[in-house]
Amino acid sequence: MNKLKDTDIQAIIGWVLRTGVILSIAIVLFGGAVYIYRHGHDIANYSTFKDVSDFVQLSGIINGILTFKGKAIIQGGIVLLIATPIIRVAFSAVGFVFEKDYLYTGITLLVLLIIFISMLSGHAG
Repeated sequence: MNKLKDTDIQAIIGWVLRTGVILSIAIVLFGGAVYIYRHGHDIANYSTFKDVSDFVQLSGIINGILTFKGKAIIQGGIVLLIATPIIRVAFSAVGFVFEKDYLYTGITLLVLLIIFISMLSGHAG
């Protein structure tokens, strides 16, 4: 079996970043087209406040995508865009394991742990 080189891992990480960004852009554009098709004729009423939609939690976003709602599809693309660098950090950890660089593996896993704790607790920085 061929050993993965550092350049191979960097190429994979670059591919993950490009794919995540391009896919999220495509999803947001598609969701925008769906939203405009369904609501392009609506007249905006700025004198009244409408509450926050159901698409702020992951379950609401998934449910909205399954029911083909434009706002939910847009929000799904934004979530993918936000998740792309996190996926990159995870791939970096895998790359460090393959390189047997355990110090950087530990540091990268610590960064992932901090990200997930922040996501679950709702606290930032």
